[in-house]
Amino acid sequence: MHDFIHLPYIDPVAFSLGPLSLHWYGVMYLLGFGFAYWLGMRRVKHSPDEWNMDQFDQLLYSCFAGVILGGRIGDVFFYSFDKFLQDPLYLFRIWEGGMSFHGGLIGVILAMILTSVRQKRSFWQTADLIAPLVPFGLGLGRLGNFINNELWGRPVENLDAVPWAMYPYGYQGNIPLHPSQLYEAILEGVVLFVMLNLFIRKPRPMGSVSGLFLIGYGCFRFLVEYVREIDHHVNTAQDLITRGQLLCLPMILGGVIIMWWAYRKSAVKK
Repeated sequence: MHDFIHLPYIDPVAFSLGPLSLHWYGVMYLLGFGFAYWLGMRRVKHSPDEWNMDQFDQLLYSCFAGVILGGRIGDVFFYSFDKFLQDPLYLFRIWEGGMSFHGGLIGVILAMILTSVRQKRSFWQTADLIAPLVPFGLGLGRLGNFINNELWGRPVENLDAVPWAMYPYGYQGNIPLHPSQLYEAILEGVVLFVMLNLFIRKPRPMGSVSGLFLIGYGCFRFLVEYVREIDHHVNTAQDLITRGQLLCLPMILGGVIIMWWAYRKSAVKK
């Protein structure tokens, strides 16, 4: 008989200052942004012929805005469009909804395109700088979901195979759940970060780093969706594929095409 973990209540508010409150989810975003800035700054200093700090600052702040705006808009349009049609102001009530990774990705891509045009550089040069900085923040974001007691996985079917299953705070079911947020934190955060940052230790064809990011994230998220709780307003338990998996398929396919193109172009130049 397993003694599964019963999680206590964790206040989603990290601290308050008067009427202002900072939630743990917001803290994770700030930490992820801070880490990306620190790591990117180190790499820019080692590539003074390609980047300067003003250009990097401009790029990173644009991407941060793209994450916030794209993430919120994506969550509403991908997962809660019916609520938006009933009440368009729902788009601005962030505290009532969430953030979509795929929407945030679109926002970042648009930010990188605009910044690349402004700085008169290749989009792929910009994307290859940003891609290895992202996974750490993704992992922290999933920890924020865990602290917020949200986005839990499905009930565990084989309890002997998953001794780390958990009972979330306030959960009324008899079967413990997969901590799918932690699965994503490990795969999308730690594993993907290591993959990308080992990959860039050697010179790589332009675009290949971005392609690997899309493949890695898409595959990891696709797999975790099998144990992540179903978004019942867009999927049913009988569906063969979830909305999240559908959104990952273009990422995986696009990543494969980008990597093939990058290496083919590099081979032609040689």
